Amino acid sequence: MSDDPNKSLERGHTPWKWLGLGLIVTLLGCLAAYLMLLNFLNQPPRDVVLLPEATVIILTAPASPTLLPTGQAQPPTPIPTFTPIPTPDTAVAPSELTAGYYAVVANTDGLGVTVRGGPSTQNVAMIVAEEGTYLVILDGPLEGDGFNWWQVQLDDEIQGWVVENYLEPAAAP
Repeated sequence: MSDDPNKSLERGHTPWKWLGLGLIVTLLGCLAAYLMLLNFLNQPPRDVVLLPEATVIILTAPASPTLLPTGQAQPPTPIPTFTPIPTPDTAVAPSELTAGYYAVVANTDGLGVTVRGGPSTQNVAMIVAEEGTYLVILDGPLEGDGFNWWQVQLDDEIQGWVVENYLEPAAAP
């Protein structure tokens, strides 16, 4: 026999030495896992944290109303009534620009007025409202950059700020 291990493999011999060693390692691994499991299962239980006892709340009925002798009945509580807030009559133009009423773009020589995102010439120009456009005045006036500004809303729901010089009070269109 030769000492070359590859020759024995070529002839179809089983390497018993390696097979036996693998079996021994496997058995030792299983034994170690079994001992670790037993150690885990045999540990004493950990300290149990007890929660405080629950407080029992007993609900009782409210006290009975005191009965009054006959003839001393309390007057009934008045029921509040709804008082509607009067809506402004926009069919008539007010004498000056007023929140809640309409205004019309005027005095622009046909150029229209710039509707801005805030009461200042530094704010973003959103749209140019043409002369004759009706606007609803929402708020104002606020002073900015030497002008009085009014917050307005156009028909297409765009809201912005316009200089007072280019608005005139108007009746609802």
